[in-house]
Amino acid sequence: MDDVPRVPGLRPVMSPDGPVALRFSVLGPVRAWRGNEALPSGSPQQRGLLAALLLREGRTATAAELIDALWGDEPPSQGLAAVRTYASRLRKALDPGVLVSESGGYAIRGLPDDALDLAVARDLADLAERARSDGEPRHASDLLRRALALWDGEPLSGVPGPYAEAQRIRLEEWRLQLIEFRLDMELEQGHHAEAVSELTSLTAVHPLRERLRELLMLALYRSGRQAEALAVYADTRRLLADELGVDPSPVLAELQHRILQADPALAEHSAPEPESAVAAVRPAQLPATVPDFTGRAPYVEELGEVLASANGQVMAVSALSGIAGVGKTTLAVHVAHRARPEFPDGQLYVDLQGLRTTRTEPETVLGSFLRALGTPESAIPDSLEDRAALYRSVLDGRRVLVLLDNARDAAQVRPLLPGTEGCAALITSRGHLGDLAGARLVDVDVLSPEEALHLFTRIVGHERVAGERAAALDVVAACGFLPLAIRIAASRLAVRRTWTVSVLAAKLADERRRLDELQAGDLAVKSAFELVYGQLEFAQARAFRLLGLADGPDLSLSAAASMLGLSQEDTEELLESLVDTSLVESAAPGRYRYHDLLRLYARACAERDEQLPGERAAALSRLLDFYLATAAGVYALERPGDRLIEHLEPTAGDGLVFTDRAEALDWLFCEARALLSAAHQAVDTGELRKAADLLLATRDLAESGSEFKRYESAVTALRGAAAATGDERAEGRTRTALAHLHSLVGRFREADHEAREAVRLGGSTGDSWTMGDALNSRGVIALYQNRHEDGEAHLSRAVEYFRALGDRPGEAAVLCNLSRMHLATGRTASAIALARQGIEIYDAMGSSVRGANGRYALALALTRSGELDLASDRLHEALDVFREGRQKLWEGMSLFRLAEVDLAARRPAQAAANAETALITLGGIGGEWRRANVLTVLGHALSELGQTGRAVASWNEALDVYERLHAPEAEAVRALLLDGHPDRTYSVV
Repeated sequence: MDDVPRVPGLRPVMSPDGPVALRFSVLGPVRAWRGNEALPSGSPQQRGLLAALLLREGRTATAAELIDALWGDEPPSQGLAAVRTYASRLRKALDPGVLVSESGGYAIRGLPDDALDLAVARDLADLAERARSDGEPRHASDLLRRALALWDGEPLSGVPGPYAEAQRIRLEEWRLQLIEFRLDMELEQGHHAEAVSELTSLTAVHPLRERLRELLMLALYRSGRQAEALAVYADTRRLLADELGVDPSPVLAELQHRILQADPALAEHSAPEPESAVAAVRPAQLPATVPDFTGRAPYVEELGEVLASANGQVMAVSALSGIAGVGKTTLAVHVAHRARPEFPDGQLYVDLQGLRTTRTEPETVLGSFLRALGTPESAIPDSLEDRAALYRSVLDGRRVLVLLDNARDAAQVRPLLPGTEGCAALITSRGHLGDLAGARLVDVDVLSPEEALHLFTRIVGHERVAGERAAALDVVAACGFLPLAIRIAASRLAVRRTWTVSVLAAKLADERRRLDELQAGDLAVKSAFELVYGQLEFAQARAFRLLGLADGPDLSLSAAASMLGLSQEDTEELLESLVDTSLVESAAPGRYRYHDLLRLYARACAERDEQLPGERAAALSRLLDFYLATAAGVYALERPGDRLIEHLEPTAGDGLVFTDRAEALDWLFCEARALLSAAHQAVDTGELRKAADLLLATRDLAESGSEFKRYESAVTALRGAAAATGDERAEGRTRTALAHLHSLVGRFREADHEAREAVRLGGSTGDSWTMGDALNSRGVIALYQNRHEDGEAHLSRAVEYFRALGDRPGEAAVLCNLSRMHLATGRTASAIALARQGIEIYDAMGSSVRGANGRYALALALTRSGELDLASDRLHEALDVFREGRQKLWEGMSLFRLAEVDLAARRPAQAAANAETALITLGGIGGEWRRANVLTVLGHALSELGQTGRAVASWNEALDVYERLHAPEAEAVRALLLDGHPDRTYSVV
């Protein structure tokens, strides 16, 4: 019988014209379907016959070959009759003509190429190899995932006979090759951290497979875990010596040597920056191209292709739009000069001055163009229509490029288009010329940071920038990477030899003075913006300057409507008109943002032009109200029955209302930066209580980890402002939020200080909710610090406050924390009971998120009591909820606890995989203390797998963290490293 083709093979992928009637699988149980109908495949021997014929791929198998495949050296006396019987039954089950008899044997014919799962897998593997050869590792890995997904357990499972057994071995080997191929592609894409977890598990199952060890070493090294990578080699060398009496392969030995040498070739290679293209200057109507033109390679290539398409085809038109100062004219002139060889009959240029009151009229431009094309003055007609017709006639048969700069709108441009094949037009405009039929619309963006730095350096000089690269980056960032602003800033520095780059950076750091600093001679960023702003109608100008007051990175349509006090329909009309003028960008459908310098200009306009007293503060207040009202609704949907909502500051306006939890979370995480910016901005507007309550209602953002730093920055600023103004209620609430944050990352001393102050302030102001929350925090912190008596006292008081408030979810939270306190002090039975009480309350209130916290607490107690299956079930339930709720911290912690359960259940490979996944999930979330906890458990798992080198590396890393934090866990880890064969210990807090 033939072997399975090796990967990667090359065979054509066929797609049938009609639907596939029959389908077969061998990468698992041998099965057959007609459409979605499962067909009977008979006894194990009959399935063996079907498999043998399918794997022949249409070639005939003789009766003798089939008997040998099914029974080997000991066939039954009636073997031939049995084969005929099996074939007859299969023929009846399959479509007519599929199983044929010929030359004393049988074959399966007439099937399309994708009828057999193995053939599909081979085709996908072939495509993956081609994708790798074409430099597309992501596509290759996607194809390999699809191929591997076709395996459904053991290949040919349940099929007897020597042939089936041989094929099982070959197919399993091939599957491992595909996995190695996929992981190789994952590493090529930089997904080394994710690959470590899978490779750790695979090497545990296949310890002698050196290719997996090689990939694991490379993944660890690229993850910054050099010691562990070298430990893998040491473990492998010892294992091979013990099991086989051989040394590692030369490939593995060479990799170890390269890691020891820190070979830079082992790191991922970044794509080279595209080289700047510099066009030659040629005489024509085109303005001279700037000698220091920088970057813009994608735009230059795209526009060059459009202009080149005019050769022998219809007229090519490209319209460039973008904010003032973004370099539209410079780019257009540069591209036009590069394209001059394509247009030997000339290039025309005009500045249409579309934003000035004295804009250039089309008939004036046509007269100028006709004269430039050789038309006598006496032959030029008077009317616009006659001039346009003559212009098109003169261009007929010529190849001319027309550059129309600073167009106001499409109406100004249409009469000036050549209209004949072989010609092309380049147009620049502040607004988007979406109504210009047939035009290629190009929205020109600001420079990349590297392009911006390159432009700045070319103007200032390399010698002045080389020693102050960081300051130079600050300068171009302050310029918002806008070419005009960078050119002005660089020009100022170039003529001031006594200034350093740092001096310029310091001047531009003051946002209130930045626009005034960005002017040199007749160039000024503010003047460029003023031209556009001066053309706006009253409602547009008001929207532009008021919306620019918000600090967030962008604004949703609903938030903008609240800020302006208008309907969403009117707001959308205004914003889209501002997008058309390039004063505002559309970040995504229904979302809008300002360029940094345009935001500063909008705020300057608000200070200068806003006539109603207090209108700026009122707009920001409406925005904060909108965010608080909507966030409170999301919080209530996530935590049914939670009484925090009743203790928030009242809002003057309504927010959005959600009924679907996923949509509510989408809003919360999409608006995260805007929400936190609004809270931080309240430090200046004075609405501290609303801002503090907004942070309480959006705690999920901190626990998700994605916005932890911004959340911490906002709450710290608000706490300072509240303390400075004597607002004890706001201060108390911000301190509860800070206590929670510090606790999340293991800063327990700071956390307890904030919680203690929050208790004091809550008592002073009669804020019962703050009292209950802060006391609960103090109890949890004391638990982490092993101050069990103090912690239990705090938690007992917290229960009283929440019961007095009628806050059942708050009560349940404290009960779950008391469960962990009882567990820490050896009262396992009562710990289980308390956690179940908490879960009962959560479930009654319909709170899935809080219920997951309760199940997490219960799982800890069940682990201690030895009920490992139940503990695993509860943790998986919690894990599903945390993932759905995007709670990365608790998702990672649940995986960590599952690793502990796996260790207790003597499943070290699964424990290592869960611990590695926990490390990836947590990333930097939860602080170094929690990371060290996971590393300690990972070390235990690796030690039991016999990977002692990696285990020691994990424990050393954990010890380093514990010692820096002066954590008591350091002593236990130090003992692990000294003892060599320590007993496992499990954390329960």
